[in-house]
Amino acid sequence: MTLLDPTLGLWSLFLSAFISSTIAPGGSEAVLAYLVHGGTIDSRVLLATATVGNTLGAMTTWLLGAWTARKFGVDRVHDPKKLRAIAAVRRWGWPILLLSWLPIVGDGFCFAAGWLRMGVVASMAAIATGKLVRYAAIVYWLAG
Repeated sequence: MTLLDPTLGLWSLFLSAFISSTIAPGGSEAVLAYLVHGGTIDSRVLLATATVGNTLGAMTTWLLGAWTARKFGVDRVHDPKKLRAIAAVRRWGWPILLLSWLPIVGDGFCFAAGWLRMGVVASMAAIATGKLVRYAAIVYWLAG
């Protein structure tokens, strides 16, 4: 049984998922697991809340990349991690964003996609799909 009010639980999950998908680290999987285990909120609602929060966080990172590109061209990048992310996004295009849920590199993919001005609709669709599949696997494993 969960100790949180359902509304507070959903907001906690949303904020955790949003923060987890920006530059800051977070633990949305742990919050999701806690709420799924509590059983007071429908798993589909939890899945949707986590996916939307995490997707919006990733799109914030995408927007930061697009904003940065206005001041700094890709040719001015010298950081090896950023160069690898940019190379991966250039090579694979929007499908690489299906892996945006991966720790550490996922944020880099989103930032690089924005920096390279990859289409916002394709980017959001790929990001949301990857995050939905990841969270669905967690919910299925816990509630299944």
